[in-house]
Amino acid sequence: MAAGREATTDDLYHVEGKAEIVNGELVLMPLSSGLHGFACMGISASLLSYARQTKRGHAFGDSVGFIVNLPNRRSFGPDAAFCTQPLTDRFVDGAPLFAVEVRSRDEYGPVAERMMAAKRADYFAAGTKVVWDVDTLREQVVRVYSANRPETPMVCRRAERADAGPALPGWSMPVDDLFPA
Repeated sequence: MAAGREATTDDLYHVEGKAEIVNGELVLMPLSSGLHGFACMGISASLLSYARQTKRGHAFGDSVGFIVNLPNRRSFGPDAAFCTQPLTDRFVDGAPLFAVEVRSRDEYGPVAERMMAAKRADYFAAGTKVVWDVDTLREQVVRVYSANRPETPMVCRRAERADAGPALPGWSMPVDDLFPA
């Protein structure tokens, strides 16, 4: 990409790996850990089962791009997601209905919290109904944020079930399923 110009959707198609466009720049995302990948796969598998059962949308794992048109963001690359848009051979047009962000080792502390809050705000501004903030490393919880209560999450712990509220009626999964046996 040429220095001094804003990143475009076309630039995303040429990135090797996962990236998002934030504030006009490509933000590359590192490879994930085993625990991170295990949690993402569990959520994605559960969402796929829900999609097949209800025939009402599409489930995704990591590395699917969603193109949005916000002042400071042009794309999302959630760790897992569910949407109802038609699928093509391009990135998904619009925000997912439900998005999942599984925290990595470096996504803790005051700066990380501000970045996660800003990303959730962007999801909601783009039309996402529910966002999960999954902490498999420290507290081992799922914080469920919804568009109608974006600052006050429901916290789901081990031995409990987490759901996606109004975004995916009838779907939930055990928090314990996010961890290897």
